[in-house]
Amino acid sequence: MATSKLRLTSSLVNQTPWQPSQINSIEETGLDDGFLQDLVLKVMYFRGQVTGYEIADSLRLPFQSVLLPVMDFLKREQMCEVKGSGGLGAGSYQYLITTKGAQRARQQLERSTYAGVAPVPWVDYVKAMKAQGRQKTTATPALMKQALSHLVLEESVFEKIGPAVNSGKSLFLYGPPGNGKTTIAESIGRMVLKGDMYIPYAVIVEGQVIKVYDEISHVAVSEEDEAKRSVTGSLGRRIDQRWIKIRRPVIMVGGELTLDALELQFDQTNKFYEAPFQMKANGGMFLIDDFGRQQVRPRDLLNRWIVPMEKQIDFLSLHTGSKLEIPFEVLIVFSTNLPPRDLVDEAFLRRIRHKIQVTSPTFEGYREIFKQTAKRLNVPFEEKALVYLLQEHYIKKNRKLRANHPRDLLEQTIDIAAYLDVPPRFTTEMADKAAAAYFVEF
Repeated sequence: MATSKLRLTSSLVNQTPWQPSQINSIEETGLDDGFLQDLVLKVMYFRGQVTGYEIADSLRLPFQSVLLPVMDFLKREQMCEVKGSGGLGAGSYQYLITTKGAQRARQQLERSTYAGVAPVPWVDYVKAMKAQGRQKTTATPALMKQALSHLVLEESVFEKIGPAVNSGKSLFLYGPPGNGKTTIAESIGRMVLKGDMYIPYAVIVEGQVIKVYDEISHVAVSEEDEAKRSVTGSLGRRIDQRWIKIRRPVIMVGGELTLDALELQFDQTNKFYEAPFQMKANGGMFLIDDFGRQQVRPRDLLNRWIVPMEKQIDFLSLHTGSKLEIPFEVLIVFSTNLPPRDLVDEAFLRRIRHKIQVTSPTFEGYREIFKQTAKRLNVPFEEKALVYLLQEHYIKKNRKLRANHPRDLLEQTIDIAAYLDVPPRFTTEMADKAAAAYFVEF
């Protein structure tokens, strides 16, 4: 495969955001002529009669400098023909695959059905991940208060989060359910993961295509920003359209996670790969929620992360047996409701840099959460109703306080009020109704 040209936009890498350089020739794509020919034939095979510009849009490649030579070759080899023109220039020609071209396309489809955006070479992806990495934010008490202002946290929890953010290393959140561990992790992600980054739609290595961009896992920049980017790029120049600009990813998985899901996923039918979770999270955060409830032993799951956490590299395997080394530019966060001693031993926990216990709120903390939530949900409440709630439904019943209870009880209030066709208001009477509907008595 040809060596692609991948330049940094400035020699001052730490000061200038990275972006993919414009490509002006087949050589600069890093792809073989034969691979591009097969990709074009598959597009025409699936879509029928298409213009040159439509093919260019499908593959995100320049028509004049990259695809025109490919189309000329396919015409000479009688694999496609021109059936008309919708405007000036070869890009407006209507191309149609021939019987000979369709035969070659079917042969290639047996090897791989991939016919999307042209992939970028693996080496370029690795360089890009190293260049962009995770942009660390230096946390200060003032920044922490601003970033976590929507949460009511105990001071002992609050003062541990800042150092964890500054380390940029692995994080273990544990404590009873309903106290905001996932919300804290997501808030840390927003605080740490500043700026946008570029990822390729797909990469190619040893002739195998791996899809990277995922509309579910990744958030592309706005259409307005994309329109500007397609013309000049963020730094006033055209860029390689095989890359898409996204918000730094926050990938969250729960009890459904398996060890197989952390490997390259080969589609036996379509004959190409889907990137695993941690590869999609590169440059961002990977949150393993409900740690310990996966269908795999916690020890085995932690073993999987020893090398990535310590060396900042990961290893993935192709079905051919080849191993790939990939940058692990990921803030990995484990969150669990289970006691740590029931999950792993002390030796394993030592490998996780920061451990933060997220405790249940105090009565004063609960009251503050209730007040803030009532204001956000626009539900008036009486102070005596809150005192009544705490006395009758917590103290007397020996029920644990949870940070999520105020939100849930106030939403119950809204639902009950809507049914009764009255304005929502949290009173002592409503406290009983909401608690009866929400809490389960054993």
